[in-house]
Amino acid sequence: MNILDGKLVSAKIKEDIKKEAAVFTAQSGRKPHLVAILVGNDGGSETYVASKMRNCELVGFESTNIRYDVDVTEDELIDKIKEINQDPNIDGLIVQLPLPRHIDPEKITETIDYRKDVDGFHPINLGRMQRNLPCFIPATPYGIMLMLEYYGIDTAGKKAVVVGRSNIVGSPMSILLARNNNPGNCTVTLTHSRTANLKEEVLAGDIIVAAIGRKHFVTADMVKEGAVVIDVGINREESAETKSGFKLYGDVDFDEVSKKSSWITPVPGGVGLMTIVGLLKNTLEAAKGTVYPK
Repeated sequence: MNILDGKLVSAKIKEDIKKEAAVFTAQSGRKPHLVAILVGNDGGSETYVASKMRNCELVGFESTNIRYDVDVTEDELIDKIKEINQDPNIDGLIVQLPLPRHIDPEKITETIDYRKDVDGFHPINLGRMQRNLPCFIPATPYGIMLMLEYYGIDTAGKKAVVVGRSNIVGSPMSILLARNNNPGNCTVTLTHSRTANLKEEVLAGDIIVAAIGRKHFVTADMVKEGAVVIDVGINREESAETKSGFKLYGDVDFDEVSKKSSWITPVPGGVGLMTIVGLLKNTLEAAKGTVYPK
């Protein structure tokens, strides 16, 4: 068993991003600029946004965190997004999910200028990804592909099984793994909670991506010997053992599955760190205008 070390890979890629950002700043006279909008006081969301802002600073980006109370209206939020869309000094915009129930996340996503959609959720970016055209790839799948590339994982001709069909991870991950790229060229099965014979489907996978949002959902009896296992899950539970008061668990039973896998990501220290890298790379490309020329 080998560890797909998100801490190691993200640190190395962030060094490259930092160098490119310095060149951009020297040439343009400004830093790449990411804006994150946070609504409400969800603990997990606050942690994620703080991490994104901190990493922006580490690589030489400017970052702005705009906060709203939970009772902000949908129209107020949309007006702010439209204002940011028009600001030439802002390169990337993310609206942290989940949003309060009275705000339609799809409407918010579609309001964001797709050229600043560094989370890669806008229908134009998702559609262009489907057609293998230049676009901003959703940050988590992008980070996973960068990790597979870094470790030289052989994916061509392999059977990949994705567990979970969300538009944020599962669905785009299945598209990326199937594309005629490296990494890629897999035969992909996209499974979910309604899949018949789910255990048998996962058991056939040479590469397994677990993104269903349930603690230790993938167990050792669902994984064949030598499989590559990517655990996207970040399940928070209260814990008296940690200083933060909570503990993170993946969607994979790491202790048992790691005994059978050839490569596996830990939680924490795996995919979560690579998601940040995907976001930073998208923001840098937005600033440089390499995906959508300015």
